[in-house]
Amino acid sequence: MNRLIVVKGAGDIATGIAYRLCRCGFRVVTTELSQPTVIRRTVAFAEAIYTGKMVVEEVTAVKAVGEEALSVVASGKIPVVVDPAGAVIKDIKPWAVVDAILAKRNTGTQIFDAPVVVGVGPGLRAGVDVHAVVESARGHYLGRVIHTGQAIPDTGFPGEVGGHTKERILRAPCSGVFRAESEIGAVIKAGEVVAMVNQQPVAATISGVLRGLLHDGLTVEHGMKIGDIDPRCQPDHCFTISDKARAIGGGVLEALLFHAAREYKN
Repeated sequence: MNRLIVVKGAGDIATGIAYRLCRCGFRVVTTELSQPTVIRRTVAFAEAIYTGKMVVEEVTAVKAVGEEALSVVASGKIPVVVDPAGAVIKDIKPWAVVDAILAKRNTGTQIFDAPVVVGVGPGLRAGVDVHAVVESARGHYLGRVIHTGQAIPDTGFPGEVGGHTKERILRAPCSGVFRAESEIGAVIKAGEVVAMVNQQPVAATISGVLRGLLHDGLTVEHGMKIGDIDPRCQPDHCFTISDKARAIGGGVLEALLFHAAREYKN
């Protein structure tokens, strides 16, 4: 299906969505901040903002500016545009918009942005802000398509992975400049220093694999999420799209095809 879709966001979940849509024949453009604060950088197209190009499971994303986006799409790649306001939506007039920012609130997405608008996670109302919402909470309803109402409200606690929840998340001990002391994919032990913020050490709270870590040199605020430890200790998981991202990507695909089918019937 050769239709154009704008995915707002290029973090690991948005990347899983864009990947699945691209593999199914959709043309995809993604948007990001000028300095993305993505943690799972090894599986996020957002990394192209820093490096110029990012490859995730054989799909290539390229940093693009303005009108370059469509030429990148034509080459079979996914453009990543610095466009936090989503101005590209008005410029290229896509068939669909997917809000995958995961801000837990509506940052500006409107139901009339495109013929089909899909939101991911809490903070967006199906039938009001978007045509459909895809559940992002881990558990029985992950990936479910909601046509009326909202996703499960944010609990403030990260989902359980390998028996751990909030303790698997690394947070900045103070405000300042972040500096990595380890690499994504490294096997670490509880208490090991994996990063510094303004000379204050950030130690691993549990043992496992360092699944995500903020980009070096970014300015962070106290309490900000800067890393993610996976206690399941599978290094290859750090370099492949997660089960959660795949499930949500499948939900987005269902929502889009549902509306495409309705268009066909009408």
